Amino acid sequence: MKKHNEDPPSHPLGNHPELLARTILNSLTAHVAILDEEGYILETNRSWKKFAEENEFQMRPGTLKINYLNICDTADGYSADESHSVAKGIRDVIDGKIDEFVQDYPCHSPTEKRWFYMRVTRSPESGPIRIVVSHENITALKLAEEKQHKTEQALREEKLKLQESNTALKVLLQQRERDQKEMETRTLDNLRQTVFPILEQLEQFPLAGQALLLLSSLRSRLSELSGHFLKRLQAVETVLTPQEIQIANFIREGKRSKEIADILNLSITTVNFHRRNLRKKLGLNNTNTNLQSYLMRLTD
Repeated sequence: MKKHNEDPPSHPLGNHPELLARTILNSLTAHVAILDEEGYILETNRSWKKFAEENEFQMRPGTLKINYLNICDTADGYSADESHSVAKGIRDVIDGKIDEFVQDYPCHSPTEKRWFYMRVTRSPESGPIRIVVSHENITALKLAEEKQHKTEQALREEKLKLQESNTALKVLLQQRERDQKEMETRTLDNLRQTVFPILEQLEQFPLAGQALLLLSSLRSRLSELSGHFLKRLQAVETVLTPQEIQIANFIREGKRSKEIADILNLSITTVNFHRRNLRKKLGLNNTNTNLQSYLMRLTD
């Protein structure tokens, strides 16, 4: 039986804190370096050394006792501005002006695109100042962001194309509607000015039998050609009777009450009664509003 005062077995690394710290440091995928207060590299982990060996990259020296700040200060070329910014950030952390400095940056090779996220912190332990510099590969994240950006850009371009197409279609539809209205107006005007007057003259003759039926049929067919106006009238919120629609059509054509009465075989009193009903149902309470003008606007 285990004794209560028996000491637990010692951990393989328990008596070697430096070995434990190195083991933990080397297990990290981030490239890590430890700097002193002057910027000299005191220690690097396995990932840092491997990257330096594979890339021969000046910003990632794998050798100890190299001054990292000097490398950043003397950098030139396309990375000069970023390197100088890094040097300033590290010095601010060393001087205690800031607790942390972070920056992401491109680090492309001849064969692939790469991005890294740099983080600089100060060791909280008492004693000599130690600065921890780590570089984490964020290429997968950046590529995903680039892909998302391209997708969003493609969607914006497609949306713009659809908007332009919709605008063009709207213009075409509006033009078609204007053309249709113009054609209908011309047709109605032609019927009113050229055809219906002839019908009215024919109706003055004493026709009977087949001739009277043919004349009535002709007027009916011509009235169908002006159906657009009748449909507009029927679309009015208030409901008009068939005779009111017929009288409204004659009023629009400029017929006087007596002429309408003669054509429809009604009394003038009846026609005037329908005129008053039309004004009431169409909401023309203002006596200054001309009924004929209002009815003509229904086809504009």
